Formats: sequence, C-alpha cells, structure tokens
Amino acid sequence: MLSVASLWIPFTLLAAAGQVARNAMQRGLTAQLGTLGATHIRFLFGFPFSLLFLGAVLIATGDRPSWPQAGFWAWLVTGGLAQILATALMLMAMNQRSFVVTTAYLKTEAIQTAVFGFVFLSDHLTTLKVAAIVIATAGVVITALRPGGARGFGDLKPTALGLVAAAFFALSAVGYRGAILNVPGVSFATAASLTLVATLLMQSIVLSVWLIARSPGTMTAIFRLWRPSMMAGFMGAFASLFWFFAFALTAAANVRTLALVEVLFAQIAAYYTMKQRISPRELSGIALILIGVAMLVAG
Repeated sequence: MLSVASLWIPFTLLAAAGQVARNAMQRGLTAQLGTLGATHIRFLFGFPFSLLFLGAVLIATGDRPSWPQAGFWAWLVTGGLAQILATALMLMAMNQRSFVVTTAYLKTEAIQTAVFGFVFLSDHLTTLKVAAIVIATAGVVITALRPGGARGFGDLKPTALGLVAAAFFALSAVGYRGAILNVPGVSFATAASLTLVATLLMQSIVLSVWLIARSPGTMTAIFRLWRPSMMAGFMGAFASLFWFFAFALTAAANVRTLALVEVLFAQIAAYYTMKQRISPRELSGIALILIGVAMLVAG
C-alpha cells in the first residue's frame, strides 16, 4: 500500500494521461481558434472546474481555507507567467521549421527543473535520481528525433528558443511547487487546490486581456465553441489538479521526470488510433525512458 508521500507517483501518472487527452481535445480546436485560442481554453474553461475541485477537496478533508503566506503570490505569478511565456517561445521555435529538434530540446525541462528546484527550493536529489533524470531525458530525445533531424541542431535560433522555452517550463513547475509550499495549516490536497484556483484565475485574466486587445475575434470564437471547449477545460483542470497534488508531495524534478511517460501514452494513442508503427529507434528511446523512470521510482 502506498504511503501518502508516495502518492505523487499515481498522481503524476493520472496527470500525464489527462494531459494527453487534453492535448487531443485542444488539437481538434486549433483550426478554428488558432494556437493561442486553443491554448487559452485550458485556463478560461478550466477555472470553473478548479473551483468545483477545491470545494470537493475541502469537503473531503474538512480543511478551512487559510490565507497564503507572503511568498505565495511571488511564486504563483512566477509559475503562471513562466508557463505562458514558455508556451509562446515554444510556438515561436516551432515556427522556425525545426519542430522535431525543438521538441527534443523542450524535453530538457526535467534536467532544468532539477537545477532550479535545487537552487530556489533546496530540493534534494540523490545521485540515483539525477542519473534517472538524465537517462529518461535522453530516451525522450531519441524518441522525438526523426531521421535527418539532427541537421536541425546547427540552427542556433530554434535551438536557443527551445532551450529557453524548456527553462521557462521548468521554472513554472518550480514556481507552482513554491506557491503550494506557502499555503500553511492545511492538507497537501487543499494547498494544491487553492494554488490551482489562483493560478487559473490569474492566467485566464492575463490571456483574456491579451486576446481582447490583440485578437478580439478569437475570444468571440472561443465562446461560440463553448461546448467542446468546456470538455477540454475540464480535462485541463483535471490534469493540472493532479500535477499540483504531485508538486505538493515531492520535488518538481521528480514529477517532471516521471511525467516523461506522457511520451509512452502518446505513442500508444497514436498506435491504436492512427495505426502508426513504432520504429526500432523509438523502441530504444522508450526503453531508456522506462529505465530512467524505474530508477526514479526505486530511488
């Protein structure tokens, strides 16, 4: 039976599976809403569900919401804005015609999360866990790269954009963990749920203001497609809730490394829905991911 401290493992697996489902739903809306519009629905339509999740957690735990410590807001803004900036940089990098290489560089997030977590939160990682992070990340890079894709490594601009995007994604994970740790006097579930509500509210306001100012037609289209957007928002809030649960229990680097199993979920989904065959190279990458994840969990 898993201890409370070990619950971050199933929480991360649930979050990764939910993220794959959310990505599939968002992908279906990209043609109608554009990339930024399809991204915004995870925040805008996820916020109401985060309130419901918080209510359910408060009932289940019996906690009374407490006012966060002063550092909470700095960590929250850091995490929320870093995630938005990371998404924008990722899209810019992918527009440089180096999608595959950019994707590979984005997967350095786990390594960068370990560094940021150690520097800013003093998260301790054993030698075994560091090795696990490196091995799993290498597996994802091998899985992501396609034949001939290595030529893209010579293109400095998408390389820099991809690495900086990964750094901001890593910073967002550390920011969220930092915010959760600054909610005192309640269970980890309540601290995580409160942080999620505040994060989605902040991100919804920021992106709504941006779209209203820069692309008001996109906001109109989002509300016109509220039914499919609602489901994508629910799945986004569901995945984020379990990410935050996991961040509340362990170092962000552990969570983001185990989250690399998302690549496996995506491969399985592609195989069964689109009958895409898995190449020997992809199998070798998947094997490294599994080895790294096994080392992480064992450690």
